[in-house]
Amino acid sequence: MIAIYTNEEVVLCLKDLKKDYGAKSVLKGIDLKVNRGQIIGYIGPNGAGKSTTIKILLGLEGDYSGTVEIFGKEITDDKIDFKRKIGYVPEIAELYDNLTAREYLTFVGELYGMGFEEADEKAQRLMNVFGLEEVYHTRISSYSKGMKQKVLIISSLLHNPDLLFLDEPLSGLDANSVMVFKEILGVLAANGKTIFYSSHIMDVVEKISNRIILINDGKIVADGSFIELKEQNKEGTLEQIFNQLTGFNEHQALAEEFVSIVRGG
Repeated sequence: MIAIYTNEEVVLCLKDLKKDYGAKSVLKGIDLKVNRGQIIGYIGPNGAGKSTTIKILLGLEGDYSGTVEIFGKEITDDKIDFKRKIGYVPEIAELYDNLTAREYLTFVGELYGMGFEEADEKAQRLMNVFGLEEVYHTRISSYSKGMKQKVLIISSLLHNPDLLFLDEPLSGLDANSVMVFKEILGVLAANGKTIFYSSHIMDVVEKISNRIILINDGKIVADGSFIELKEQNKEGTLEQIFNQLTGFNEHQALAEEFVSIVRGG
């Protein structure tokens, strides 16, 4: 059953968010409102402030200025409860390899307040969907990279979060699993889930996002649908828009220099 919701419901609100690391200013005044059911493509070059923003939203980073509201509450006033409604797939995650998938996923479920039997039953069914039913009781240390990534995805969704942060979630997945996962994101959004999707794979961000936010040098430099960004910047692909707005136009010259060195030039 599809959840009933209104797109006007604000799930996340940032006002003049700033963050410094010593003398270095990383976030320079981020203003952002995200509504329920949106798939946000959150992109930018390395060092632009993407990871810092997400760590603040997850409650993993403090000492910032500005306002951060999630589900209508300041996160400083709601330090634990808001986290129960959030799922997260980090770019690099350390799984407890000595545990089986069953042990790991039920442990994660219980951390989020689920009962053991509920978490076990739900985890096994989700593993089945991803074709991992035969290794549910096998130690994660024996898994391939793609299998581990599927376990991470399952762990982020097991507790039915309302807000999902995904950092390069397709890493290691086979082509069929990528197609399934893209469809999952669409169905989640249709059911009122809000998704922050961070990736350097521009064509995927272009296709799955209904809103794209480009951050560069600690500031938002573009915000809109892909069609809107394309009209504003007169470029054909998100990669070209990205390069234009971030000022990166050396890719061809660098590629030619690299190949020249490889060939002994």
